[in-house]
Formats: sequence, C-alpha cells, structure tokens
Amino acid sequence: MSKLKFGIVGCGVISKTHAIAISALSSDAELVAVCDVIEDRARKLAQDFGVKKIYTDYEKMLLDSDIDVISICTPSGMHADMAALAADAKKHVIVEKPMDITLSKADKIIEAQNRNNVVISIISQHRYSDCMQLLKRLMNEGKFGKIVLATSYTKWYRSQEYYDSGNWRGTWSLDGGGALMNQSIHYIDMIQWIVGKVEEVYAYCTTRAHKRIEVEDCAVACVKFENGAIGEIVGTTSAYPGFETRLEIFGEHGSAIAVNTQLESLYFKDGSEKEYLENYKKEDRGPVGASSAAIKEEGHVRQYRDVINAIKTGTKPLIPAEEGRHPVEIILAIYLSSLTGRPVKLPLESDEEVLKEIEKIKGKGF
Repeated sequence: MSKLKFGIVGCGVISKTHAIAISALSSDAELVAVCDVIEDRARKLAQDFGVKKIYTDYEKMLLDSDIDVISICTPSGMHADMAALAADAKKHVIVEKPMDITLSKADKIIEAQNRNNVVISIISQHRYSDCMQLLKRLMNEGKFGKIVLATSYTKWYRSQEYYDSGNWRGTWSLDGGGALMNQSIHYIDMIQWIVGKVEEVYAYCTTRAHKRIEVEDCAVACVKFENGAIGEIVGTTSAYPGFETRLEIFGEHGSAIAVNTQLESLYFKDGSEKEYLENYKKEDRGPVGASSAAIKEEGHVRQYRDVINAIKTGTKPLIPAEEGRHPVEIILAIYLSSLTGRPVKLPLESDEEVLKEIEKIKGKGF
C-alpha cells in the first residue's frame, strides 16, 4: 500500500500535534486536507503544514476520495457522530480522547468500526511510552504478584481563561465533564489497562476554583479492582501552577511509580529490577501539568505509526474503538457515585441514570 492520505477535522490547539505526528511519518503518511467551521483556523493549520485542501463543510470533506484516514480533533461531544460518518464513508479514523462523552455514543463508534470493517483508534498516546509498555509487561508476567494498591494522580492547572476560551469548554453537552473526562482520562486509561478492570467506585466531585463551568474541577474516587486490589483516582485542574501526573502500583512482590510517563521507581523483593532497568532508557519527563499546546508529540507519532501499520496489514491497532470505551465508563461511574452519594458497580448497564443525574446539575456545577 502506498502512502496513506490524512485529513484533520477540528483545527484547534490539539490539531497541531496530530499534524506534526503525520509529518514525522512522511514516508508512510501525508496530510492532504484540513477542515474547520472557522475558515481562518483551518487556513492557518493548512499554511503551517503546506496543505492545499481546506474545507469548512465536513460532509464535503468526506466525499474527497483522496483521503484515506480522518483525524477527529473537534469538541468531545461531536466525536461519535463525526467518526460514524467517516467510517460510513469508508475512511479509517483516529479520534482524540475521549472517544465521546456517553456510553451510547461510544458504542456508536464501535458499531461503525465493525459495520464498515475500518480501523478506528482512540488517542491514548501514553500507552505507547516505554515506561507504560514496561509496566504492562511486568504486570502480565506477574512480577508484582498480588496487587495491593494502585493510584492515579493528575493534579494540573487550567486557568479561568482556558475555560472561557471556547463556549463549549466546561459544558456537559460538548466537554462531557471536566478534570476527569478531559485531563485525567489519560492516567485513568493507564491504571485500568495495566492494573486491571475496575469493579466499583465511590467518589466525590466538586467545582471549587472556576466560574461559569458546569463540570468538576476536582475529583477523588476510591476504586476497587476485579482482582481485589484497591486504589484511588485523583484529578484536578485547580492545582496551581500544575504538577506531574503519577501512576503508582504496589504489589506483594514489588512496587513501581511512574511520573509523567517516565519510570521513577521500580523495586522487586528479589532484586530483579536491575535486569529491567539496564535496558530502560530514561527520557525527559516533559512539561509539568501539560497544556494541550505543550504535549510532546512522540506518543502521537507512535500511535499514528501503529494505526498505519494496522491499516496496511489488516490487523487491529493497540487501541481500537472498544478500548477507548473503558476509561469513559469509569469516569461516568465516578460522576454517578458523586451525584448519588453511593458506590457504583461496573460495568454500567447503561449511562441512562448518570445522564439523568447530570441533567439536574446542568448550569450549576457540582
């Protein structure tokens, strides 16, 4: 198969990261079109990356037979509808996280993927880091033994100006949530992917430091995993000036701590961590409390490479559509627990109850 041709829809801040990832894989990929309802925004991205085709109508973009893959970088609540349209147009799809903001919409993407036999991958670039790959391998090999405790911390900062910069930010209808759905989702995905499925959550969410938003800017959830381990998920956008993300795993035979997708600590009772650390290349941790504009592109490059390989070989990528559903479900369960004041078991039969509860607080915040 020759070089794959990409089109990006949604030319906001994160679109540049996608464009850079495509450019970095120039032997296999080419950005040929961009689309945004705000023409000047689309034109700017096109100029920055030498793209000739500019669209303001997404459905017209999908008629372009030159495009093989659509990268969706629009507000979260638009993802499913746009992904389904692209898949029905026989385009492969890469969707920025979260895949969407409800389980029914997440399922719409999965159904479109399966119905059209196309590759759809949900961005979770940290899975591709050397650190997370190593932790997943160690978990699969049973090196930690019985897991006792696992924690995920995302203590970032977003200014009031950030939320005021777009009328969709901080809304249930398009943002789908706050510090959890949009920032902490990365490490929520990591903890469930590495440690195992979540069985139950009990949570508190609150809106404390920001005005004019409907969603949480701080959340704490106690977590019980199917394997019996317990843990904690903490997320905030109110920790000025922003701090590092952390994933901590403690088992009967050893422990690991990752900070900003870099391995900070690794210990095993038998001393075998040395053989793993010999081949582990420690990299720069990247920016603290990273904004979308400050995201390092390497993770996106690796995910794009994986998606391109899946398309060319007819295999599944590391993160097909169904994988993107898991963190969304956990976050919705956390919201439901906070809104009802009770523990919530997973899997959720549907998101009907949580959506009814969210409807009660729209416009007010937690």
